[in-house]
Amino acid sequence: MDTRLTAEQDEIRRTLRELLHKRCGPPELRTAVDSPAGHDPLLWSALADQLGLPGLALPERYGGVGCSVTELALACEETGRALAPSPLLATAVLTAPLVLALGTEAQRAALLPRLAAGTLTAALAVPGPDLTTALALTADPAGFSAGGGRAGGVQARRADGDWLLYGQVDQVLDGHSAALLLVAAHTGGFARSRTRLFVVAGDAPGVVRARQTALDATRPQARVQLRDVRAELLGEEEAGDTAVLAALAALGDGAAAVLACEAVGAADRVLERTVEYVGQREQFGRPVGSFQAVKHRLADVYVAVQAARSAAYHGAWAASAPLSASPSAGMPAAPARLPSPGAGRPRGAAPRSAADGSSVGGQGEPGAGLALAQALEALRAAAAEGIQLHGGIGFTWEHDAHLYFKRAAGDELLFGPVHRLRDRAAEVAGLFAGGEVAV
Repeated sequence: MDTRLTAEQDEIRRTLRELLHKRCGPPELRTAVDSPAGHDPLLWSALADQLGLPGLALPERYGGVGCSVTELALACEETGRALAPSPLLATAVLTAPLVLALGTEAQRAALLPRLAAGTLTAALAVPGPDLTTALALTADPAGFSAGGGRAGGVQARRADGDWLLYGQVDQVLDGHSAALLLVAAHTGGFARSRTRLFVVAGDAPGVVRARQTALDATRPQARVQLRDVRAELLGEEEAGDTAVLAALAALGDGAAAVLACEAVGAADRVLERTVEYVGQREQFGRPVGSFQAVKHRLADVYVAVQAARSAAYHGAWAASAPLSASPSAGMPAAPARLPSPGAGRPRGAAPRSAADGSSVGGQGEPGAGLALAQALEALRAAAAEGIQLHGGIGFTWEHDAHLYFKRAAGDELLFGPVHRLRDRAAEVAGLFAGGEVAV
């Protein structure tokens, strides 16, 4: 596989890096995470208006740019470098693809253009501990149930021709500020259990939301309570929950690819900052970075980050390439100019898609999950070495080193842990079929 980026993809990254350097430095980052929304609305508007970032991987007919997950993942590598708090992950990576895959044509036409423009933010309300199962990242998605058995989770019932939702969901990414909630709910009672997705306005009567304290403040989370809230079923009434579970599992490939690139960007940035610092800090009359032991430690981190980058790029390619593509096909190309709303489709390979144009994922492709595991491990190692090699200042609240370590730990709590990501990838690949190593 050729992982060299096109000139246009490099331009996307360069422009986004410049914007984030100006608008999301350390002071702006801390101000944003301490705000009620947990992000800077002006930065979000800039990302949407100037770069069309929320609609980067959405079709043009719905107001998107028409790129693939590859371009979105490359863009998120830059947001990861800055640890930029924004609704991008919740809106463009976790919610919009489900609306595209499952929604009726009327629902797509009503929601996707606003999601692509960034004027509507959204959140996927799946309980945090169950999110990796629903996305098929750490377990068979058939084991996921929105209702949590006989009780718990969110229950949906019919009343006077409407759907009413009752229950609670914790650890919802950006759930406290999202204008739209996509809620996974349990229908049919225990005997005929089904999981369906429902569209709920964030300010609908009966919705009670509160921001929760999270390990990683740059990824704000919320508790969402639903008290007989009127909701709209996503998709057709006659559709079963098989389509919902399949769409959630398919979403896992793209989400893992984006998260892996994000983690690689963060790991690369913390390594850069550490190398810069050890070149300035002196002990015994010479820079700390000149000591052989320090060089060896940083060299190990560099190798880990580069290996994680290769895995992340392969994961992005695997999540975006056609099902018939071979590894020699190269990275899917970007549009001929910097994406903006209405820009052309990619010159290279198109995303894997169903007949209706919705993205689908491969249950037999473990690349994205493995890439996420490797990227999270590299970020944790880079952040840990950064804290250590910064000396006393690295342990302080005022320094940013701990933010990178918390990003690694927080993502592992939500989308991992690493050993379970690898276990699932081995299971999907049939590596230990029948209890023996497959050859």
